Amino acid sequence: MGIAVAGMDFLSDRASMMREALQKSQTITDNVVSILGSFDSRLSALETAMRPTQIRTHAIRKAHENIDKSLKSAEVILAQFDLSRQAEAKILKGPHEDLEGYLAAIDQLRSNIRFFSSNKNFKNSEGVINHSNTLLAKAISKLEDEFKQRLNSYSKPIEPDRLFDGLPNSLRPSSGSPGNQGEPGGRGPSHNHSEHQNVDLETAVYTPPTLIPPRIIPLLHDLAKQMVRAGHNQQLLKIYKETRSLVLEESLRKLGVEKLGKDDVQKMQWEVLEAKIGNWIHFMRIAVKLLFAGERKVCDEMFEGFDSLSDQCFAEVTASSVSVLLSFGEAIARSKRSPEKLFVLLDMYEIMRELHSEIETIFKGKACNEIRESALGLTKRLAQTAQETFGDFEEAVEKDATKTAVLDGTVHPLTSYVINYVKFLFDYQSTLTQLFQEFETGDGTVSQLASVTMRIMQALQTNLDGKSKQYRDPALTHLFLMNNIHYMVRSVRRSEAKDLLGDDWVQIHRRIVQQHANQYKRNAWQKILQCLSIQGLTSSGGGSSVGDGGNSSGVSRALIKDRFKIFNMQFEELHQRQSQWTVPDTELRESLRLAVAEVLLPAYRSFLKRFGPLVENGKNPHKYVKYTAEDLERMLGEFFEGKNINEPKR
Repeated sequence: MGIAVAGMDFLSDRASMMREALQKSQTITDNVVSILGSFDSRLSALETAMRPTQIRTHAIRKAHENIDKSLKSAEVILAQFDLSRQAEAKILKGPHEDLEGYLAAIDQLRSNIRFFSSNKNFKNSEGVINHSNTLLAKAISKLEDEFKQRLNSYSKPIEPDRLFDGLPNSLRPSSGSPGNQGEPGGRGPSHNHSEHQNVDLETAVYTPPTLIPPRIIPLLHDLAKQMVRAGHNQQLLKIYKETRSLVLEESLRKLGVEKLGKDDVQKMQWEVLEAKIGNWIHFMRIAVKLLFAGERKVCDEMFEGFDSLSDQCFAEVTASSVSVLLSFGEAIARSKRSPEKLFVLLDMYEIMRELHSEIETIFKGKACNEIRESALGLTKRLAQTAQETFGDFEEAVEKDATKTAVLDGTVHPLTSYVINYVKFLFDYQSTLTQLFQEFETGDGTVSQLASVTMRIMQALQTNLDGKSKQYRDPALTHLFLMNNIHYMVRSVRRSEAKDLLGDDWVQIHRRIVQQHANQYKRNAWQKILQCLSIQGLTSSGGGSSVGDGGNSSGVSRALIKDRFKIFNMQFEELHQRQSQWTVPDTELRESLRLAVAEVLLPAYRSFLKRFGPLVENGKNPHKYVKYTAEDLERMLGEFFEGKNINEPKR
């Protein structure tokens, strides 16, 4: 109980203490609030008092900021003026000593113009801009002079030897060729042509010469770029054309290119014209693959980024040179057609086809349209003229009216000419097939070439038949036809024509050769063989005869003598005449002699053995039996040698 009372007292005391503490805290709080309230009124009064000072301070700070900005703007403008003065000094000094610095000064001048154009509030901006533009115009004018001077300085004609160094070995001229001109190694335009060689040429590597030193191109590019930016495209084009076109023309002139037109071509002898055509083919390769390719590379690098300008410059620089080359081709294509021109026309057509893809690539762009069309037009015109010439040839062969006869019956010049012509055709099989595809109806395959070749061969035979009628001696007529058709057969068998014409053609014409050989023997030797016949050798009174029986029983000695005399006379006449005749093919000549000997010698031996004793026992036997069989065989060995009548006998 006592403990409980004591606890309650303790709690009461504690509560009393807490009340006193709370009262003190409230008093303090009220005092603080009162103090803070007085501060608030004082701060408000202070803020009111400080506001004018704050406004002045802000104005001063803004003024300082504006002054700083103005100073910085002034510094920038002064810096631009300083740069302008530096640029002006370099521009007035000229580009020759320090081209890169000069170009940098022009760029700075342009930058200054842009700066003042965008700061028109600066009261002197207009004057500065006008001065800078005037200075820029002077700078570009000097730049044009510098571009022209440097381009001229590094633009030199290319010597032929440097061009030849860029050719594949197979096309380089032989060291002994005069002037290093013409087809390499002396190869004529229509001889030694080989389509597999053309295949090799298509994969051959050409190395265009360096027309302008590579270290100079970037500088010229920078000069050109400044001129283009100044809008001086036409001045740039004019300078480039005048300089580079003359250099290109001079390079071709040094090579041997001549400006020849249709009138010049018509006046030339064929041999001279043929050589010039061979040169032209060589020049076309060099011009397109080396000179024009090199010029294209220079244009593309110098005018990089300005494709249309590059194309236009290239077109105008090359136009004159291309015209000189193509005009000669046009003159040939439009000149009077003749058979001998077919192969040079095909050669010219081939080179134009070979160069077609390169011409399309090098002469790209709209500006070169006319050049590309001219090249393609020449290609088509050459093809058309070649096709027409090919058609003319067949007609010319059939109607050839050459009156000059070959007196010895050998191969006629027309035959060798036509056969060589046909053999050359097979060097151009793919080209002719191309022509047939362009101009003929049908499939344009090799079968058309076979058909045309057969017609040419038939036309030749028809003409030879007509020419053979000029001979009075039928034996010589057949010898002539035998020689010529044998020449045709042999030539076909040894050439690609065999595959085209076929074995049947060969076999048929071999039989024709044999038929003419048989006809020759019949016409030339039938009469003399009759002298060795026993027909008509019966006793006819007056003359003595042998009556002892045997093989010569009842035969008149006088008739035998007469037979020997006639035989000797006829054989000597045949020997004299036919030793002047010619069988040019060794194998055919020996075969023909053997065929005659196989008929003549056995008949002579038999006649001599049977009737020789009749005259050998009489007076002057050598007057009648003048020859042994061996003598005849030796003399037959002199037949068909084409001996001159005045040559001594062997």
